[in-house]
Amino acid sequence: MTPAETIRRTLDDAGLEYDEPRGNAFFVKLPGQHKLATMTWLIVGDHSLHVEAFFCRRPDENHAGFYRFLLEKNGRMYGVSFALDDVGDVHLVGRVSLGSVTPDEVDRLLGCVLTYSDENFDKALELGFTSSIRREWDWRVKRGESLANLRAFASFADPANREEPPAGR
Repeated sequence: MTPAETIRRTLDDAGLEYDEPRGNAFFVKLPGQHKLATMTWLIVGDHSLHVEAFFCRRPDENHAGFYRFLLEKNGRMYGVSFALDDVGDVHLVGRVSLGSVTPDEVDRLLGCVLTYSDENFDKALELGFTSSIRREWDWRVKRGESLANLRAFASFADPANREEPPAGR
């Protein structure tokens, strides 16, 4: 069985949604809880399988804290690691030999992508987008909009929980 056939069968067996926009390239939707979906490329090359998933756009603020958080994760990750593209957006990227493309390894790689994306998403947003999330919270409250998908950030976004600087500064 070719690597592409192995990937196709593994995705079908797992019941995952995917497209095959061109030969040897699979665009897979991995449903999560914190990050609702992680769209992941599996691209079969001449000598290796390339894995890549968008994690989040470049942070608005606290760049050092944001990138440090991700870099500290990299050393404990399997198969993929956090990487930046040319505009600073963050992706999960990995490469394995074609000889490693078995159903178990494809499942393991996709599981890692989903786990790393989903488990680190809220903290990354908190570190790199605090001000934006607070503004969004305030805007939604003002307009009477739902806060459902912002609840994970209530500890710092809800004005009742915010630490405000002392007056006069």
